[in-house]
Amino acid sequence: MTVYIDPPAWPGHGRLWSHLVSDDSYDELHAFARRLGAPPRAFERDHYDIPAASYRDAVRLGAVEVRSRDVVRLLTAAGLRCRKHAVRLTPTAAPAHR
Repeated sequence: MTVYIDPPAWPGHGRLWSHLVSDDSYDELHAFARRLGAPPRAFERDHYDIPAASYRDAVRLGAVEVRSRDVVRLLTAAGLRCRKHAVRLTPTAAPAHR
């Protein structure tokens, strides 16, 4: 039961972003994101988009740093991968996995 974050390398809205994911459940991911102060709108299908300015805070809270290419592998292995063509889920509407 771990939350992971990749380096802030994804450009958007004039800044760089990281992806925050769980290897256990959306509940774990949402709880961590709340502790980090990430707004619900930052949730995108199966991950949170986290601005570079919050990266170190996420690591301090316990997120494990991984390479960007590992994010999809972790989500898939956990059964939490939600592809782009799927309907966007809000934190309150996310299915209960595991």
